[in-house]
Amino acid sequence: MQRPRYLPDNFTLSLLATVALASLLPCSGIWGDVFGVLTKVAVGAMFFLHGVKLSGDAVRQGALHWRLHACILATTFVLYPLLGLALQPIAGLITTPELYLGVLFLCALPSTIQSSIALSSLARGNVPAAVCSASASTMIGIVVTPLIAGMLMATHGAPAAALSSIGPVVAQLLLPFIAGQVARRWIGAWVGRHKPMLSHIDRGTVLLVVYTAFSASVIQGLWQRLPLPALAGLVALVASLLALAIMLARLGARRLGMGTGDEATIVFCGAQKSLASGVPMAQVLFAADLVGAVVLPIMLYHPMQLMVCAAIAQRYARRDGELSL
Repeated sequence: MQRPRYLPDNFTLSLLATVALASLLPCSGIWGDVFGVLTKVAVGAMFFLHGVKLSGDAVRQGALHWRLHACILATTFVLYPLLGLALQPIAGLITTPELYLGVLFLCALPSTIQSSIALSSLARGNVPAAVCSASASTMIGIVVTPLIAGMLMATHGAPAAALSSIGPVVAQLLLPFIAGQVARRWIGAWVGRHKPMLSHIDRGTVLLVVYTAFSASVIQGLWQRLPLPALAGLVALVASLLALAIMLARLGARRLGMGTGDEATIVFCGAQKSLASGVPMAQVLFAADLVGAVVLPIMLYHPMQLMVCAAIAQRYARRDGELSL
């Protein structure tokens, strides 16, 4: 039986189920401590495996197209924060300050790796460059995301706690990543043969972090502080952010004279935001009672970006000579 098109993918359904479980049965006390330790171990293992999976040859092959990479990184780390600030007047009318902080945090996140590359490939884009840019975005984001998040939240009147948290982020995310790169020469081939299995580790880790984060926030009264109209306003805000980013990324690529293949790569690497990096970072950067609200925007953005960008990628793939979008 074919899956209905309106039904979300399995991972999105798993995220919803995890939030529901944390809302009904949050972990607390000694179990909260146990899940906290498990989360840190799982996140370290996930970034270690990302380091093992990253091919140096693929990165070097795509690294020469510096104009394309500059455009992608500017979209990810400059355009998005500016859009987040520009949406503040609207956000103040339709959602809560806590959720808007989550939107600002979303704007500071790096790009995805797997979906950016997959979408670029589907759209017949520059896949080697997509590998290079998406991987560089993840590594740069480990250091840059806390800095950008701290500056954005300072402009919003929130404590710039993220500025003092680069050390923990580097220790929990970057060091395992570097260790994975070192270990690649010994276990890289094995990891390459088991990519489907390892993708489950990525998703399982995200679900574990979401459960732990939401448990702490629910215990602190998350749902009492977030009325339903504010959640509806958040959906509209996140959708507007995605639409503006895609539109401006395409416009910038065309103004720079990029071909349609490079344009597609800019759109899909620049307009994707990493849930896998964002949820662990949020847990390090924010107080436990804020994490649940802060990660809600990226949890909404994640399935939205996949569905919208997949449809756009198919239109790129059907082009005949000229882009007809």
